[in-house]
Amino acid sequence: MHWILLRGLTREQAHWGDFPDRLRQAFPDHRFHPVDFPGTGVHYREPCPATMTAIREKVQQQISHIPGPYSILALSMGGMVALDWAQHASEGEIQNLVLINTSSGFSPPWHRMRPVAWPRIVRLLARRELFDREADILRLTSNSEPDLQTMKHWYSIQRQRPVSLHNAWQQLRAAASYQPMNRRPLPDALLLASKRDRIVYWKCSEKLEQRWQWTLKVHPEAGHDLPLDDPQWVIEQVRHWLIV
Repeated sequence: MHWILLRGLTREQAHWGDFPDRLRQAFPDHRFHPVDFPGTGVHYREPCPATMTAIREKVQQQISHIPGPYSILALSMGGMVALDWAQHASEGEIQNLVLINTSSGFSPPWHRMRPVAWPRIVRLLARRELFDREADILRLTSNSEPDLQTMKHWYSIQRQRPVSLHNAWQQLRAAASYQPMNRRPLPDALLLASKRDRIVYWKCSEKLEQRWQWTLKVHPEAGHDLPLDDPQWVIEQVRHWLIV
């Protein structure tokens, strides 16, 4: 099984850290492929579209050499891309869908982006001091004790492959305007949410659970970047869900 890994707003595949390697160790018979959005990672020089559908189409072009069917594990904005993909996929194209701390137009704006997060995110995107900005993003997205090594790693990513303010704004526009179709794309999907997420209210995941009778698991302590705060918990939830 080929898994596509999608990250969130202004983040790229390097921000997964060792999580893809953990997945490969936990599921040796599966293949995991981190993919960057336009305007980030290996595509940081490309302009990013301002709609989720256009971003999703760019992602599909990137993985066209990988044989389907696919499974998708996606975080935050990546979950919106994954959901849009699943709703437009051909029969059997998407086998498994794992959405982590994502949101959609089914939830009110103040749940999709918690009011306390808005001014902080706008200030962060405009901040010029790269190390301080990446450190503040880490503090906002993670509930773990700030780790200097991770801060340095994120700073290095931004130095090497900087996300422009224009592309950050385009991604933010796409995420804010995303509205899924009403039809359920799969009989079941795994929704993972963090009770103490300070960016996206966990009830956005509950809204998808209630609408489509999907499986929801809630972490009591982790922040928005759940794979960073508790990667083993994520892996165990995926393992159990795949078995069941």
